[in-house]
Amino acid sequence: MAVRARQWLVPMAPALLLLGLFVAGPVLWSFYVSFTNAALTGAAATDPEFVGLENFRRLFSDPALWHSAWLTVVFTVGSAVIGQNCLGMLIAVLTQHRNRWLRAGVGTVVVSAWVLPELVAAFAVYAFLNSEGTLNNLLVAVGLEPRDWLYSVPMLAVILGNVWRGTAFSMLVYQASLSEVPSDLVEAAEMDGAGPFRRFWHVTLPIIRRSVLTNLMLITLQTIGLFTLIYVLTAGGPNAATQTLPLLMYDSAFEFHEIGYGATISLVLLLIGGLFAAVYAKSLGDPDSRGDGA
Repeated sequence: MAVRARQWLVPMAPALLLLGLFVAGPVLWSFYVSFTNAALTGAAATDPEFVGLENFRRLFSDPALWHSAWLTVVFTVGSAVIGQNCLGMLIAVLTQHRNRWLRAGVGTVVVSAWVLPELVAAFAVYAFLNSEGTLNNLLVAVGLEPRDWLYSVPMLAVILGNVWRGTAFSMLVYQASLSEVPSDLVEAAEMDGAGPFRRFWHVTLPIIRRSVLTNLMLITLQTIGLFTLIYVLTAGGPNAATQTLPLLMYDSAFEFHEIGYGATISLVLLLIGGLFAAVYAKSLGDPDSRGDGA
């Protein structure tokens, strides 16, 4: 038994070490700092004091926390669960049996936004949506009134920006999973008179259910912690209309120099991510889905 354990542990040791240093380490450090008054300036910067649950009492009585938590859920559901997931599925389904050149062209266009560095993608979205950007120039060209999209509909703007950038991942996942659906089952449903929608809903979707849940888990956890795109587009404004938890955490820790308080917010963000992950993990472990394709 010990020999078998060593055979497993030795090749996994580098990965476990990296996970400990770059994942578990920062989480444990944040947990410790959240119980102190650590700061970037002043006496607390060099000699932080243990303050117990004071940061948590302050945080949960702060209306900004509940506002930012709600915005985080809205942004995550809108841009990941609905936007990226559904659009990626739609593109994968519509291109499934098309000419390979059409599939390659659509795939290239969609993936090109995904491979851009996040900062570059954010500036591209800003150049498109700002008051003097491409979208308003197009509207003026056809005789329509321009609009300051980042000010009038900021949450919609950042949601669309994230959907544009992140849809490629969902598309690739669903293209791979759809290719594993047995064609004879689809053909049998077609012979029984089922239309395209009924074939997809009753045959294809149950088979790729595990792929859907896995994709949802990955894009949800990535979106919850998204910072750069929102910061470049709106910096959390106007009037905190897009101040999700990562931006609230950044403002508290680096704008107001309260590292301990910012670490406390990060734990709330971690908790929300854990709740989403638990729901998806529970669904993946559902006995009804064990026979689904991956």
